[in-house]
Amino acid sequence: MDRLSVLARQPEDILARPVPACPGWTLKDLFGHLGSIERWAAEIVLSGKFVEEPAPPATGAETWFREGTDAFLRTMAALDPEEQCWNFGPPPRKAGFWRRRQAHEHAVHLIDACQASGLAVPSLSADFMLDGIDEILTMFTPRQLRLGRMAQPEGTVTFQVPGAGSWRFGQGATEASITSPPRGMYLGLWGRSNLLETAIIEGDKALAIRVLQGPLTP
Repeated sequence: MDRLSVLARQPEDILARPVPACPGWTLKDLFGHLGSIERWAAEIVLSGKFVEEPAPPATGAETWFREGTDAFLRTMAALDPEEQCWNFGPPPRKAGFWRRRQAHEHAVHLIDACQASGLAVPSLSADFMLDGIDEILTMFTPRQLRLGRMAQPEGTVTFQVPGAGSWRFGQGATEASITSPPRGMYLGLWGRSNLLETAIIEGDKALAIRVLQGPLTP
């Protein structure tokens, strides 16, 4: 959040730059999105119920984002993870979902903001990235299938982070595997790098490619 707040204070010419992983967005649009998401998530946590996401202002989205960060952080810090709360993940639906979801939401968009600003991608801890990989493959990808946003794979693909974890996607015997260190897998699954270029893909490569094209995330 500190890094994002600093990047939101950059000159207008930088804030007008496109965000590489979000076609059609400028850096200003990215901060407007974050401001909307923060207010939406905080209101859901406070009420325990679904609410509509607010629209960002037509101008000054980066300032609007900065104005909301303190209240958002207080809400996330004070929530009871076990309290019943609406979310779009699998049951049981509890408030802790939002702390995890917003942590990765902000991490991924910090990466976007750095890329748009011409800065190096920030370092994230291995444990944090493993948690994010798990969120994608156990929450987002099943949701993409459930909502009909991607096709059910005709075989099983295993995602492997050596020495740290393994996730199966599909049914039946494994027909392909995608292996990468945490950083490559985290960035690749979020579309912030190209796993086809960086990962080790074994078995049915065509199946692995179709699964990676998913889309695995919204």
